[in-house]
Amino acid sequence: MIRIEIDEPTLARTRIAISPLAEAVCSLYLLQRNPDGAPWPYGEWAQRAREILRTVPETEPVRLYLELPSRSPDFLCPIPLTSTPTLAEQLDQLRETPARVVEQQLPRYPSGNFRYFLKSRAEVLARLADGIEAYWEAAIAPHWPAMRAALDEEVLLRARALAADGPDALLSQLHERIRWERPVLTLVKPLEQSFEAVNQRLLLVPLIFSRGALMCSSDHPDIVMVTYQARGSALLASAPPASSDDRLSILVGRGRASVLRALKTPATTTGLAATLGLAPSTVSEHLTGLQAAGVVHRRRAGRRVLYGLEPAGTALVTLLGDDSAATEFVS
Repeated sequence: MIRIEIDEPTLARTRIAISPLAEAVCSLYLLQRNPDGAPWPYGEWAQRAREILRTVPETEPVRLYLELPSRSPDFLCPIPLTSTPTLAEQLDQLRETPARVVEQQLPRYPSGNFRYFLKSRAEVLARLADGIEAYWEAAIAPHWPAMRAALDEEVLLRARALAADGPDALLSQLHERIRWERPVLTLVKPLEQSFEAVNQRLLLVPLIFSRGALMCSSDHPDIVMVTYQARGSALLASAPPASSDDRLSILVGRGRASVLRALKTPATTTGLAATLGLAPSTVSEHLTGLQAAGVVHRRRAGRRVLYGLEPAGTALVTLLGDDSAATEFVS
């Protein structure tokens, strides 16, 4: 368990951001945790990513992330400085990590062999950043437009929840392995760690590649970063696994069943398309039919239109929809 005791000023400064660099790093952690083959929906992607790491020499430096201990310095995956940084901006941030930051953080991680960062900091960080860039271009960039759309949708929904209901409601509904019992935020994972966040900022970062692997950055003097699984990982798969006893799909069809499950959290047409890996026109067609059946509604939120479940739709998903193998990843 990681237990973070959060004071009121820190809680009041809760913000949400995306991080392309954290996606890249977390994708490597996913490969590290699943050496014999990643589960759906990451299986095909993981197979290609391993081939890229094996055959593209420029990616060799990122093997560092495959060998890290359970705790490692935050400067290896720095906290995003803005809410929507580009990978290039974050790689520049990694390359320009000050010597004092490396010197301050390394003594906190005696289990890792990080001495070479002290001896040749600029050279090693530049090489690492170049390796991440090469890995990103080959393994993640082809998926990034759809990933970015899904992450934008996630940030929109969480920001609305934060503005409407406050940080308590947001944190209590963030992830099944994140528990909020004021003033303690608990991340359920094997690592044992406790610390206080006093007069800082809590930064929440959704990740497509998380698959429940929660990360926490605590070395920054002003910001505590917590990552969590975002909706949309299904876009990495060519198709969800078939299930012979998926009663919801039998009743309404596979496409409409996936849309209903995804609408446990309201979403836009574009967001649903990215999350489910479907064409926007296909999603729009499904939504039209579901709305005509009275199981889905549409609501305008500024310039966007959000779709959500009517009580009848919630009942369908609750009674028939939770036996699908895909539910964990789409909802």
